Amino acid sequence: MKNKAVFLDRDGTVNIDKDYLYKIDDFQFESGVTDTLKYLFDRGYKLIIISNQSGIARGYFSVDDVEILHKHIKKAALESGFEIAEIYYCPHFADGNVKKFAIECKCRKPGTELIERAINEHNIDRSQSYMIGDKESDIIAGKNAGLKTILVGTGYGKETAVIFKDYDYYFENISGIKAII
Repeated sequence: MKNKAVFLDRDGTVNIDKDYLYKIDDFQFESGVTDTLKYLFDRGYKLIIISNQSGIARGYFSVDDVEILHKHIKKAALESGFEIAEIYYCPHFADGNVKKFAIECKCRKPGTELIERAINEHNIDRSQSYMIGDKESDIIAGKNAGLKTILVGTGYGKETAVIFKDYDYYFENISGIKAII
């Protein structure tokens, strides 16, 4: 039997967007996130973060910095009563300063490579799964991967909603998902 999942953007969706976040001391969950993710986890959804982390390619922080923060996020989730099954991230940015990561790729949203990898590794049923994000690239990635999409008004979501309408649902914050699940 396949699993159902909620794919989540990180910055502006799971946590308060603080430009190029990589320090544990700067991490804060967005309003309503812990209660909502526990609610989804308790209903059998795998919770998977899909994140663009171009700060690596730009030279603002390292892969190790991101990995340390992601361990912290997973630990904070467990302490809040739910589990983040995995955090997938793209370190690339074509115009970056770190040559190794300054490339065009298919894992950077709106590309779907990371979502496809997660679907295969976690045996996910697309028809029962969602992508939640605050930017057009999150929603396009979700649509292209065959997921239902939710734009949230946190992070850049309010601005995105003014210019972009191709999402399945819009909620002021992540708690709104409880109205459909």
